[in-house]
Amino acid sequence: MPFTARPLRLSTADSGFDAALQQRLHWSADTDAGIEQAVADILRDVQQRGDAAVLEYTNRFDAMQAASIPDLELKPAELKSAFDSLVAAQRHALEAAAERVRSYHVAQRKASGESWSYRDADGTLLGQKVTPLDRVGIYVPGGKAAYPSSVLMNAIPAQVAGVAEIIMVVPTPRGEKNPLVLAAAHVAGVTRAFTIGGAQAVGALAYGTQTVPRVDKVTGPGNAYVASAKRRVFGQVGIDMIAGPSEILVLADGSTPPDWVAMDLFSQAEHDELAQSILLCPDAGYIAQVQSAIDRMLDEMPRAEIIAKSLTGRGALIQTRSMEEACEISNRIAPEHLEIASHEPHRWEPLLRHAGAIFLGAFTSESLGDYCAGPNHVLPTSTTARFSSPLGVYDFQKRSSIIEVSEAGAQKLGAIAAELAYGEGLQAHARAAELRLKR
Repeated sequence: MPFTARPLRLSTADSGFDAALQQRLHWSADTDAGIEQAVADILRDVQQRGDAAVLEYTNRFDAMQAASIPDLELKPAELKSAFDSLVAAQRHALEAAAERVRSYHVAQRKASGESWSYRDADGTLLGQKVTPLDRVGIYVPGGKAAYPSSVLMNAIPAQVAGVAEIIMVVPTPRGEKNPLVLAAAHVAGVTRAFTIGGAQAVGALAYGTQTVPRVDKVTGPGNAYVASAKRRVFGQVGIDMIAGPSEILVLADGSTPPDWVAMDLFSQAEHDELAQSILLCPDAGYIAQVQSAIDRMLDEMPRAEIIAKSLTGRGALIQTRSMEEACEISNRIAPEHLEIASHEPHRWEPLLRHAGAIFLGAFTSESLGDYCAGPNHVLPTSTTARFSSPLGVYDFQKRSSIIEVSEAGAQKLGAIAAELAYGEGLQAHARAAELRLKR
């Protein structure tokens, strides 16, 4: 049966454009009450019973028959064996992608992740000490699909940051282990790996069990149960973000082949029915060509049904008055992935303030960023790019302020601090400063 995809056609010249756009962008992050209750129960059980609870839920939800949690741990030799078992092309692609991701994050660490200090005129030392987290947990989805790229994108920046232990959890329904995921863990330097998933895996990482060590932060995407669990354990541990459906916005001036743009819209729509693909372009004729390309190529796609539902339910083809207006609307949307499909992308990039990742030029498909360009593919969604950043080395580091006040500095700063402390009614603060003053 042929599928049809009809993204919503909008024009900024329409009187109801703003309301129509807002309606199309709307996505509720509220979790089903049943999911919330189930997750709360699972986390409480894991916190109380540890390994026994994790084992029970893993065997139930993933149709496993493991006798203990140690049986679910993947040994380094098994990860290495999975890597060796890959065909040469897969091994090369995995290593090449890992090297590019590592190189990018090394540059990121050098740019923003070093400690620094200076002394002022009084000899007081002020600075910042940057240290890595001790242990992090990375969640890798393993249900409907396997994501070796997620292993690279979560583990490598943690490794580059200097994290001593990287604990990976990945569900393996019915015991089916994906060799590429295991090989990626080997290439990325994962310390320990467990074949557990769902809310119980998040709970094990957050609270620690008899076998799974407690971590300082949990990163990585998952289903609604995983997202709910991450939200609930935040405070016990750090988390990266609560990700919504995947998004792409293509800013086009009509110079890129319409087939390329249509396929880029497909690349996000194929994730799931809630994924969002939007085209902004001032050329009505070009928009029509993109729709024709969608019509022509859709049935060729193995995930055509998902793509059709995504584009029809959440997609949009929007005609703007100009490229400048398109940039303005893009900033309002703050997309996860932003492609500038233009022959002069550097002209428009300075106008764009909010996006998880910006892809410049016709040859820079978003899919290259997902796998091997180098920058991280864990990106803020659902307009959170207005205030959030991609996952990076900085997510696996913490900063401590360094203060060493000289005797001369204490005379100056002590008087200031005492005056402010008395004003706040905190006499002990004031006296602590005044005791250092010379009589």
